[in-house]
Amino acid sequence: MSAVHTHDHAQAQTSPGLILSASAAKEIHKIIKDQELDAEKIRLRVGVKGGGCSGFSYLLDLTEAQKETDEVFEMHGVKVIVDPKSFLYLNGVTVDFRDEIMGRGFVFNNPNATSSCGCGSSFSA
Repeated sequence: MSAVHTHDHAQAQTSPGLILSASAAKEIHKIIKDQELDAEKIRLRVGVKGGGCSGFSYLLDLTEAQKETDEVFEMHGVKVIVDPKSFLYLNGVTVDFRDEIMGRGFVFNNPNATSSCGCGSSFSA
């Protein structure tokens, strides 16, 4: 029994640490196309920085600069990179895109956040 349990645990470790929803990926593809960027070279950098009303705020950036230390994910045809320090806070986070009456934009669903603000762009951990 323990061998099966160990195998399951190993599988859980390989799951993506950061999730990009299909709607967020679609919007990223649209931005890349609208700005006439080279889709092969462009990466979506997701990070966190100090500040914001809850202690940390999220960072989204389209860039060609990828560092060797970056965590790299590919979802829905978008290459996503996260620096190791930000990844500590972003493991398990879903980046989503909403287009609703109340507003349009990227939303971070962070199960690790102990509190977050109404704007959905900052959190504390």
